[in-house]
Amino acid sequence: MTEPADATRARGRLSTRAFTIIALTVALLIACVVSVMASSNPDGLEFVAGATGFLDTATDSAAAGTPLADYATQGVSHTWLSTAIAGAIGCVVTFGLAASVGLVARGRRRTR
Repeated sequence: MTEPADATRARGRLSTRAFTIIALTVALLIACVVSVMASSNPDGLEFVAGATGFLDTATDSAAAGTPLADYATQGVSHTWLSTAIAGAIGCVVTFGLAASVGLVARGRRRTR
């Protein structure tokens, strides 16, 4: 006996909730583990500024005094832990904003 096409498709499909949990977990792993192993060399912008000779004219941004400035967490002395916490906070805030936009967009679509 063969299954209907809809049942076959549904069985192999990942639910939105499961996808969201897996995606958030992977993003947190990247933010908390892989970011700690990132290169300590300057990023592209800093490299070009150094190569062209105007890196020494740089000034701190308005966010330089914030608790998560320079990919670190203020008050945490361990470098890797500080970076991991900052990455996790950034990931969760970004996910929360994206989820909020998605919920608002979905709500507007249903009310039409």
